[in-house]
Amino acid sequence: MIRYTLACDKGHVFESWFQNSAAYDKQVKASLITCPVCNSVKVEKTMMAPGVLGTKKKRRDAPSPQMPPSSPSPQTPPSPQQSANAPSPVAMMTPQERDFRNKLKELRDHLTKNADYVGRKFPEEARKMHYGETEHRSIYGEATPEQAKDLHEEGIEFHPLPVLPDEHN
Repeated sequence: MIRYTLACDKGHVFESWFQNSAAYDKQVKASLITCPVCNSVKVEKTMMAPGVLGTKKKRRDAPSPQMPPSSPSPQTPPSPQQSANAPSPVAMMTPQERDFRNKLKELRDHLTKNADYVGRKFPEEARKMHYGETEHRSIYGEATPEQAKDLHEEGIEFHPLPVLPDEHN
């Protein structure tokens, strides 16, 4: 799985997951990707840092990715000279969006509370369960993009944990 930061022609920035880069290319060509704010189908990838599946602790301790400020060209990355006081993207959510966000948080909390943390042994443990070498159980841990790709190609089902920014309000 690969996560892209996308922007529509009106400057709205959002993220989406794809099976691989070819899946993104196919969906954007068929106008299947729409902006969640304005429903525009004119969507492009933006500059972004690569994302790697990580642990609950690492994700909470890591700073959240910074989106480029609104500008006429959403593909323009922020310059290193921008001050710490530069505006950053903000949004007001509808009650339905807040409810959806809360459900994602509940899902993540449930998974991390009720699954065994296996750390970097995630690919190895997932394979053992998939091939019947060990009893199936819920696990979570870390995998590199290459390891995740290999697991996917072997038909091993797994999902990235939902990542949400810390609550500030």
